[in-house]
Amino acid sequence: MLKTIDPALNADVLHALRSMGHGDTVVISDTNFPSDSIARQTVLGKLLRIDNVSAARAIKAILSVMPLDTPLQPSAGRMEIKGAPDEIPPVQQEVQAVIDDAEGKPAPMYGIERFAFYEEAKKAYCVITTGENRFYGCFLFTKGVIPPETV
Repeated sequence: MLKTIDPALNADVLHALRSMGHGDTVVISDTNFPSDSIARQTVLGKLLRIDNVSAARAIKAILSVMPLDTPLQPSAGRMEIKGAPDEIPPVQQEVQAVIDDAEGKPAPMYGIERFAFYEEAKKAYCVITTGENRFYGCFLFTKGVIPPETV
């Protein structure tokens, strides 16, 4: 255990999040996403895991250490439901609440069509799969920056 580090974050995930730079993306996936095959095509080239927790719980841990790029662009994407792109299922509502809490203000997610999501996921820095078993529990986050402290 480490002080102030969420225990859901394992060493491999922390290393990947720290290695990412401004503008890099990370995929957080549910158990139905083709995580391993997509992860092999990412920058990192291997699948990372935060097992036995929901997508919202994993994202809460990730956003406790990773800034989002919200000042410059929408930086939280969600996989759209086929045939109902504007519908927001409970799993995505839960994640939206986590994002808003982490940002301290509303930071709406943008939708990504399912097959477009797969293509964007291949360009990501890494894929982190969770224990989320509900459909459409797949998200794409863009890393932001931490500004320097002013004296």
